[in-house]
Amino acid sequence: MKYAVLYISIIIMAGCISTEYTVATHKQDIFFYSTEKEVAIGRNIARQIALELKISKDPKEIERVNRIGSKIAAVCDRKDIHYYFYVIDNKDEYNAFSIPGGYVYTYKKLIDSLDDDELAFVLAHEIGHIVAHHAIKRLQAAMGMNLLMIASTQANAEPGFQEGLHFALANITMAYSRDDEFTADELGTKYIKLAGFKPTAGIEVLNKLYANQKKQPLREYSYFRSHPYVVQRITHIKKYLGLPLDVDDYIN
Repeated sequence: MKYAVLYISIIIMAGCISTEYTVATHKQDIFFYSTEKEVAIGRNIARQIALELKISKDPKEIERVNRIGSKIAAVCDRKDIHYYFYVIDNKDEYNAFSIPGGYVYTYKKLIDSLDDDELAFVLAHEIGHIVAHHAIKRLQAAMGMNLLMIASTQANAEPGFQEGLHFALANITMAYSRDDEFTADELGTKYIKLAGFKPTAGIEVLNKLYANQKKQPLREYSYFRSHPYVVQRITHIKKYLGLPLDVDDYIN
């Protein structure tokens, strides 16, 4: 115990711990990183993603996600970072995810099945995770200070650099907690409404994806694997918007 206290004291004296008000939690949260470090971590993980996954170069897809994403970024609660939007050229996965530092990824098969309002919700949901620092909090809990610092370095020659990136990406793409997902849904709904999109788009996209899910086996990296039950999310969004609940909502 005394060593743990000593270790924390050293970190504090070194200036590695900071407190920051998080709009999603409405409280001061403790972080073992700065915004600059978070951006560096995201930049390095994004480079790794570009090596491992095929990023779309289709100008229409790029224009669409940037046009919609920029509207969401303009109204979100976090303006200390820039947001980047990418389409992963994969026609087999219904998925979307975000990483620290403002990077948002959506799979081609997902965006091709959504109208602009629905895509806005998906992007806003992922921006909600970034605003709430969900990924970086997961990394803080899972990685330890050494791997966290390795992932934020710029030199590929740094011992453990690739291991740090792979570990970070694996932890980010794992399932968030139910509370994290509900928070991201609330923020996403808030942002699409502020940006002029249909406030109920979250309900519509979840119903559409749920219907598609029932038609095929659950894939390893399915959009639904990393989220709570869809019916729970729909009910939560309805309550957030003050909409009446139907019988199915109460049963579920």
